[in-house]
Amino acid sequence: MDVSWREALRTWALIGCLGFGGPAGQIALMHRILVEEKRWISEERFLHALNYCMLLPGPEAQQLATYVGWLLHRTAGGLAAGILFVLPGALVVLGLSVVYARYQSLPLVAALFAGLKPAVLAVVVEALLRIGRRALRTRFLVVLAGLAFVAIFALHVPFPAIVAGAGAVGFLVARARPVWLPAPRETPADEGAADRALAAPHTRPSRARALRVALVFGALWLVPVAGLHLWLGPDAVFSRIALFFSQAAVVTFGGAYAVLAYLAQAAVTDFGWLQPGEMLDGLGLAETTPGPLILVTQFVGFLAAYRHAAGLDPLVAGVLGAVLTTWVTFVPCFLWIFLGAPYMEALRGRRSLDGALAAITAAVVGVVLNLAVWFALHVVFPARTLDPFAFAVAAAALVAMLRFHVPMLPTLAASAGLGVIVRWIAASS
Repeated sequence: MDVSWREALRTWALIGCLGFGGPAGQIALMHRILVEEKRWISEERFLHALNYCMLLPGPEAQQLATYVGWLLHRTAGGLAAGILFVLPGALVVLGLSVVYARYQSLPLVAALFAGLKPAVLAVVVEALLRIGRRALRTRFLVVLAGLAFVAIFALHVPFPAIVAGAGAVGFLVARARPVWLPAPRETPADEGAADRALAAPHTRPSRARALRVALVFGALWLVPVAGLHLWLGPDAVFSRIALFFSQAAVVTFGGAYAVLAYLAQAAVTDFGWLQPGEMLDGLGLAETTPGPLILVTQFVGFLAAYRHAAGLDPLVAGVLGAVLTTWVTFVPCFLWIFLGAPYMEALRGRRSLDGALAAITAAVVGVVLNLAVWFALHVVFPARTLDPFAFAVAAAALVAMLRFHVPMLPTLAASAGLGVIVRWIAASS
């Protein structure tokens, strides 16, 4: 069926404004609107697109929106879908970053985050359990997840090396010991018909088109990075932001939770842009706004430039840092979709590729476990002593989400409110 541009833009803007709940909630929202309500795309084709996006670095929900927009209205449709998916959340996170930088020392703001941080820890643990149940379907994958955790937690192996190593191991195991991996999922009998229903010339591989896409989007991504290095030098904060988040855009397999440990290590330890607890604050902001959770990078980029303004007004520097971070984070996402989709679709179902993806996903579980431990050490055990309030809030939030299935946003809101109440009682006594 034909979908008008006006209707498409209205729908993508709606999805961008309602995209709360992380990637699972965003994918469910798109499924309900695109598959069930509007019937723009079949169930099989939707899952086909989602499986491809899971192969890529970056936020899979945003890339899924870009993919569907591309199917419906070519490159312009993909750009519109991907941008509108991110824009509402990016604007909100930018505004909250300004408030945080200017007023985080206020008692009310400090009290809100005192309750929010432990709840975010519970969200990370819940995500760990959810990802683990889906990913660790064989003993080999459980062992691989454990090795990934040891590698990043105890041996401090860089996250990109863990991803690359896991993918290589999975590729080899798929060839030599396929029984160590989950059995291939059966393909629905009508998938071919669903694919053909949306077949169009722009979805077919073309070397000329691939070259144009690589040149245009590669330039949009990398020319600003190179230009900043040549203009400001490699040690300037904007040069470091451009290079670091460009590197992060290539290795963010497994979504925001998996890459947070990598981001936190660099932003806190290597660059000194943030304090450990501030990474939790940023994740809390991203969790409570629409859009991809990877927008936490915008918070990091804002604070990095705000605190290292180098002659600029701090607020102006912060806004520029946030915009630069968002640009180098999401431009690669469009490149992966527009360049790779026609080719990668032809590779789906190949055992070696499935093995590499399964191994990478298992390694991501180990990395998310490292993130949970890292958060717990800084929130529940600050200065190596137990914080009873933080422990109680984290435990209550975890029970609320796991046992009583309370949605994430009410849990975070209640925890933040509890922080205000406890701080007010403590101040009054």
